[in-house]
Amino acid sequence: MVYTNTSRAGRRGPHAIAGALVTVLLAACTAAAPTAAPTAGPTSAPTTAPTSEPTPEETLSLAYLSFAVANSYDAPMLAAAKAAAANLNAEITVFDANNSPDAQFTQLQDALASGQYDGIIVQPIFGPALIESITAGIADGAQIAVLDQILGEDLTTSEAQVDGLAANVVFVQSEIGRKQGELTVQACAEFALDPCNVGFLYNIKASSLDTAIRTAFDEVIADHPEISVVAEGEAFYTVALGLTATQDMLTAHPEINVIVGADQGITGAVTALEGAERTDVALVGYGGAGVAYNRIAADPQQQYATVAQLPASEGQYVVEDLIRAIRSGTPSPSRDPVSELPDEGIVTGDNVANFVAEWPG
Repeated sequence: MVYTNTSRAGRRGPHAIAGALVTVLLAACTAAAPTAAPTAGPTSAPTTAPTSEPTPEETLSLAYLSFAVANSYDAPMLAAAKAAAANLNAEITVFDANNSPDAQFTQLQDALASGQYDGIIVQPIFGPALIESITAGIADGAQIAVLDQILGEDLTTSEAQVDGLAANVVFVQSEIGRKQGELTVQACAEFALDPCNVGFLYNIKASSLDTAIRTAFDEVIADHPEISVVAEGEAFYTVALGLTATQDMLTAHPEINVIVGADQGITGAVTALEGAERTDVALVGYGGAGVAYNRIAADPQQQYATVAQLPASEGQYVVEDLIRAIRSGTPSPSRDPVSELPDEGIVTGDNVANFVAEWPG
């Protein structure tokens, strides 16, 4: 997009980045998987020469309940999980819910009832529907890990909210909405958009993730009467549906001058805007996709900003933490890899060179 009154060198706002930043070296790309401790050898003297080889760990069987295998965000997460499992002598069986909360609930029931898994990894679509079954499974001795999405009512914390989880590797969902809200305020001021009319792209409107994002977003813009959401769409984490939803929003509300959504939906919005010959719409994404970083690096006015996420790091960490918990008998502490990023994971034209994308978009 081209705004004739704004230059990259002159960008200012409440989140302008000052000073040099340390390049992010993502754990999913660089961290080596930990080696499990060897088991103790026999207590009696061996009749043959002793060996230096450790006793191998028993192979573990893990169930992985995916949000949606075909999702470009989920794919590197699953790939990293499989790599970590292979390094730690574990095998993963994948259950693909394909964005369906009902399918995922059934898959969880099946995995628990089968009794054939040493551990179960759940990437919740709609967490509240899963809590009762997960709690019952833990009471029966199941080792369960939560991945990516918070399992609980409080979507403002990464700490585990279900007692007995073996591992909990998530990001704070409300933080995405807060950051997107602040970036929207910044973009509206920077480009002198008054009124500032937002088209909001949900992913799965009924999901707890989208509810948390929208609630936090609305709380931020509530203090800015010049900003209002005038249209909504639903992209289901796809470029194609992001395109269609944006076309529909622009047709019904040509006054839109900001679009907010996940990076997949934003990519669809880019195509829709090009088709409509619109160069006056600012784009605020989330996800930290490679394609979004490329747009921001090429020209922050092509995509104004995004909020970073680390799907591959999450996939690696949840497997490592779950296996450690299974083999040690001690639950792993909760963690949020995104919280360790610089600048709160807010990626703009000023600092995009300091981030490395973990998924293409």
